[in-house]
Amino acid sequence: MSASASAKDYGQALTVRIWDNASAPHSNGIDTPEQEPEPNRLANTSDAELYIFPADPAKATGQAVVICPGGGYVKLCIDYEGYDMAKWFAANGITGAVLKYRMPNHHPEVPLEDAVQALRIMAGLEAGATGYTADKVGIVGSSGSSAGGPLAASASTLAETKPAFSILFYPVITAEKGKGHQGSFNALLGGSRNAESDTWYSLQNRVTAQTPPTLLLLSDDDKVVPPVNGILYYNALKEHGVKASMHIYPTGGHGWGIRDHFEYKEQWQQATLDWLKKLNEA
Repeated sequence: MSASASAKDYGQALTVRIWDNASAPHSNGIDTPEQEPEPNRLANTSDAELYIFPADPAKATGQAVVICPGGGYVKLCIDYEGYDMAKWFAANGITGAVLKYRMPNHHPEVPLEDAVQALRIMAGLEAGATGYTADKVGIVGSSGSSAGGPLAASASTLAETKPAFSILFYPVITAEKGKGHQGSFNALLGGSRNAESDTWYSLQNRVTAQTPPTLLLLSDDDKVVPPVNGILYYNALKEHGVKASMHIYPTGGHGWGIRDHFEYKEQWQQATLDWLKKLNEA
């Protein structure tokens, strides 16, 4: 992995190229160029990169977050669920590292290994982010039509190298009919999807006592990813004695991220900072 001179400029201090299909443990099988069908929407991604936004030194908490933008596992909403979010974390003393992960293209292991490698880089366990690493590296996942949320939850439950904490915005958790966002599971699993894989990737079933502390941020009127997803995950965390907090806002629908139109933007931001401060003091 190496710093990249050709990466897009989103205002990041450093871009770390993690790997591509040739150098990663597994390939997603995409051999055509990356696309940007509309501004800040990346599709067909087959190179994994980290865009690092360092914490304001005057407010630095010693924490960092790997941010996984949403996009239904078919694209990445790299702005309001990516670099805009990272800039807000950085301004509040938490280094933000936006992960441009590879699309699964029916290879479910691919985005997960990108997320795990990003966590290892930001923790200093792998080279690439010297000067920007942190002792406590969490993961943030937003589910713009799903993807970032379940990817962050997957790293928290399925991976050997787990984040120190997780912050999940309106995540897809379960594949159960009528509860989840079926398109994300179709994009993740493709033709290999069956009842057994649905059970395996319904992440409330994968929670253990080793799952990291988690903050869940949901909307009661979310019709794309019903809040029952987050509730199932919260209940599983509590069953295993894991610290967790959940905020369900009355309105907002799905995919609000850091957008100004969300009525409860200030509330979720303050709740997140308070939770991270308490976590740091524990």
